[in-house]
Amino acid sequence: MTSPANSPPPKFELVPASRAHEPILANLLQLYAHDFSEFHDIEINGDGRFTYNQLPLYFTEPNSHPFLIAIDDKPAGFVFVKKGSELTGNQHAWDMAEFFILRAHRRRGLGTRIASQIFSRFPGPWEVRVMHSNSSAKQFWASAIENFTGMLSHPITIEKESEPWNLFTFDSKPTP
Repeated sequence: MTSPANSPPPKFELVPASRAHEPILANLLQLYAHDFSEFHDIEINGDGRFTYNQLPLYFTEPNSHPFLIAIDDKPAGFVFVKKGSELTGNQHAWDMAEFFILRAHRRRGLGTRIASQIFSRFPGPWEVRVMHSNSSAKQFWASAIENFTGMLSHPITIEKESEPWNLFTFDSKPTP
């Protein structure tokens, strides 16, 4: 059952994902891909599923970090972070590769709180990329980054493979 949009955000747990979580993440990726298909031409397979070939890499690559978001011990989303930019080639930047929260838990500050925890966990330069056509994600990330840094955040536009992207860059300082 969902809570009203004006209720306080639920308590969440950000769980570093292990191979045991891979089937749960694979299921959540289906919902993510479905949502994302509104902004990007994603083909569904003949078996009625979307493909996300990178998931196994998050458990084998040393600079890849998958997280499961749990609310009341139930899966509610995920965050995939990796070292190395997809857009600029900056190998020192942290990249917010994927970020997803179930619709029932959106628009109550949960995403901003989760993003802040992730940014704090990985100090250094950050890049957050958003498809140009995904205006709600652009607004979310501008707000979440401003909340974290205390400064207005404006993306630049970068084109990759003839597709425009909004790119937010900032630094996360190590906590003392």
